[in-house]
Amino acid sequence: MAREIALTPLKWQVGYAESSDAIPGKLAQASVPGAANLDWANSIGMPEWYRDANFTEWSWMEDVFWVYLADIPKQALEQGQSLWLVSGGVDYQYDVYVNNELRYSHEGMFTPFELDVTADMGSELRIAAWPAPKDPLGVKNNSTEAAQCVKPAVSYGWDWHPRLIPVGIWEETGLLIRERGYIKSAEVLYSLSENLDLALLEINASISGEGNARFQLYSPDGLLVVECDADQKPRIENPILWWCNGYGEPSLYSWNVTLYDNGQVLDKSSGRIGFRSITMEMNEGGWQEPYGFPKSRSPVPITLTLNGVPIFCKGTNWVNPEVFTGCIGKETYRPLLNLAKGAHMNLLRSWGGAIVNKDSFFDLCDELGLMVWQEFPLACNNYRGTPHYLGALEPEATSIIKRLRSRASLALWCGGNELFNSWSGMSEHSPAIRLLNSLTYSLDPLRPFLLTSPLNGMAHGNYIFKFEGQEVFQTMPKAHFTAYTEFGVASMSNLEVCLAATDMENLFPFKSNPITRAHHAFGMWGPYDTWSRVDTIKSYFGPEDSLKELIDWSQWIQSEGLKCIYEEARRQKPYCSMALNWCYNEPWPAIADNSLVNWPAIPKPSYFAVADSCRPRLASARIPKFSWNPGETFEADLYLLNDSLEALPPGEVAVSLAFCGKTQYETRWAHNGTEANKNLQGPTVRFLIPKEKLSPDAGSLNARPESKKKYEILTLRLESGPLTNEYRLVLYL
Repeated sequence: MAREIALTPLKWQVGYAESSDAIPGKLAQASVPGAANLDWANSIGMPEWYRDANFTEWSWMEDVFWVYLADIPKQALEQGQSLWLVSGGVDYQYDVYVNNELRYSHEGMFTPFELDVTADMGSELRIAAWPAPKDPLGVKNNSTEAAQCVKPAVSYGWDWHPRLIPVGIWEETGLLIRERGYIKSAEVLYSLSENLDLALLEINASISGEGNARFQLYSPDGLLVVECDADQKPRIENPILWWCNGYGEPSLYSWNVTLYDNGQVLDKSSGRIGFRSITMEMNEGGWQEPYGFPKSRSPVPITLTLNGVPIFCKGTNWVNPEVFTGCIGKETYRPLLNLAKGAHMNLLRSWGGAIVNKDSFFDLCDELGLMVWQEFPLACNNYRGTPHYLGALEPEATSIIKRLRSRASLALWCGGNELFNSWSGMSEHSPAIRLLNSLTYSLDPLRPFLLTSPLNGMAHGNYIFKFEGQEVFQTMPKAHFTAYTEFGVASMSNLEVCLAATDMENLFPFKSNPITRAHHAFGMWGPYDTWSRVDTIKSYFGPEDSLKELIDWSQWIQSEGLKCIYEEARRQKPYCSMALNWCYNEPWPAIADNSLVNWPAIPKPSYFAVADSCRPRLASARIPKFSWNPGETFEADLYLLNDSLEALPPGEVAVSLAFCGKTQYETRWAHNGTEANKNLQGPTVRFLIPKEKLSPDAGSLNARPESKKKYEILTLRLESGPLTNEYRLVLYL
C-alpha cells in the first residue's frame, strides 16, 4: 500500500487549446485534483451541470486539449536534497512540459508519474491533457467510443449516467522534497500456512540513494510484533485474522519501513495489512451439473471462501459516486461505505464501467470489513486486441494490480462487465482477457480471477419489478443460479433529489419530456418507460394525485421487490452464494434508477428494506405475489435464514397478517433451530381473505376518489425477537 505523501500544492491555471503544445488564450483557476472541464465551467458561470439538461452544453469540452499551467517555485534545498513533481495520475492521455520542453508522455489515468525538477525551479510547468479518446469504429456519442482506451466507459453515457467525460489532473499532484536517500515504493505481501497459523512476510522496499531500511510491524492493538531489516522475511505465528463484515473483526496490522543513514531518518513509508486467505470454491451441487450426457462444463466456482469459511456474499454493485471523479475524496466515500456496512453488506462489486477507486476507498473498506470485487475498466464493449489498446492496457493494469494487491479488502479480480455477451462479442480467447489473466496471475497469484461477469451459472438481471407479466415474486423462486451478480428493481428517486434535478413544473404531471428523459426516468432501453416504471405503478394503484404520491408508490414497490430478491437468493443457498443488486449509489441526481442510495449519500426506503433483509439471521417468507384480492387464499412459505457462524437455537416465530387496521390472522411456528451458516425451511401458512366487505380505518390509504384503486396495506409480520421481519403488500377492497 502506498503511503500518503504530504505534497506541496502548486497554483494551477487551466484553459483549452487546439494542440498539446499550444498555450491557451484564456485561463481559469484550477482545482487539483479535479477536472479541467468543471473548472472552466465554474469560471465562466455556466449553469449547474446536474440540473435540467445543462450537461449537454458541455459536449464540446471533450474534443479540445486542456492545458494546465503552474510555476515551479524556488525552494531552499539542503545538501543532497532534490525536488520532485509527483502525481497520482492524469485523466487520460497527456504530455508534461517544463519550459516548453516535453519531459513525459503517457496514455492512461491509473499510472502515477514523477519528475526530478531540482534544476527547473523558477520554470513553467505545463500538463496538456488530450481530448477524450474515441474509437472511430464506435457509435457517435455512445459508450462504444470507449472501446479502445482504458478509460471508464460510463463517462461516455449510460442508462443512469449522463454523457460527461472528465479530463484533467484527477489524483493528488504536487511537489516533494526528497533527501539524498528515499523510499521509492514499499509494500508488504505475505503467504499463509494451510491452517492459517503462520504468516511469512515479503517486504518489497525500493530504495534510491543512500541508507539502510528497517521494518516494524505492529499488532491491531498497537504492540510491536516484528522489527528487522527490510530485506528479511519475518514470520508471524498465529496472526490475528481479518474478517469481513458480519463474520468477525476486520483486524489490521500496521507497518513502517524507515530509511536511516548514520542514525538520521531520511524517509519513512507506512501502511496496513490484514492477514486472511481468500479462495473461490465450487458451489454445492455445481459439479453435478449439467446432468446426464452429452456433457458440457459445470458452472464456474463462485463461492467466496474467507479463512476457510464459505461466505454468502450480500452486497451490491458500486459505481463512482461523482461524475467528476477527480473531486472524489475520503469524505465522499465515507458516508456511503458506512451505510453499506450498516446494511450488513460484505462485498462490493466495483463495476468495470467505472473508475478503479482511489486509495481512500480501499482504506475505508479495509477498516469496515467490506470485501471488494475489483473489475478492470472494461464494460459492455468489444475491446479489440489492437497493438495500441493492448499497449495502453498492460501498463495501466499493472499499475492497478501493484497498487491494490496488498489490500485486505480486495477479494478478487475480474476482467470486466458483460464481456461475453452478444453486445460485447468477446470471449476467453480475446487478447485483452488473456493479458489480464496473465498479469493477475504473475503479479497477484493467490487472489481469484474471474474472466467477466456473468459466467456459466451466474446471472445478471432483471432490473424491473415486473417483466413480461411476471413479478419478481414469481420469477425468483423459479430461478436457479449460483450467483445473482446484478439484479434490480427500479424506482423514482427521493422527492428532494428530483427537485435537485429540475423544477416541479418539469416533474408534475409526471411524463416523458426532455428533462425527465435526460435524468433517466423514461426511454432508457427497450419499449419500457424505464426507470420510472409509471405503467407498473399505475397498474397497481391508479392515477397519482401528486409527485410525492407517485414516488411513495414507486419506492414501496422497489423496497418489497428487493426484499424478495435478496431473501430468495439466500433461500437458494448453498447452491447460490451471492446476491449483489444493481446498483448501490449514483453519481448525480437521477429522477429514476435502480439505486439504493441517491446522490450524494441519501438513502432511499429500499436501502432500509435491503438492510433488513441482509441481517445475518432473520425469519423470512416466500410470498407468491404483491397484490391480493378478497376471496383469495394468502399463503407464504416460512424460512429461517442464517449466514452467521453461530447456531440458531430452538424458538418460535409468531406469524400475523394485518389489514384494515387490525390483525386478521395469527399462528405460530415452533422450530428446532439451525446449525451455523445453515438455513431452515419451515411450514407454509395459509389464510382465506374474506369476501365480505372490508371496513378500513377512516385514515387508511384507501380513502381516495372513485377513480383511484381502493386498497389497504396487507402486512405480513414474522415476530421472533431480533429475527423479526415484515412485508408490506397490497390488498384491494
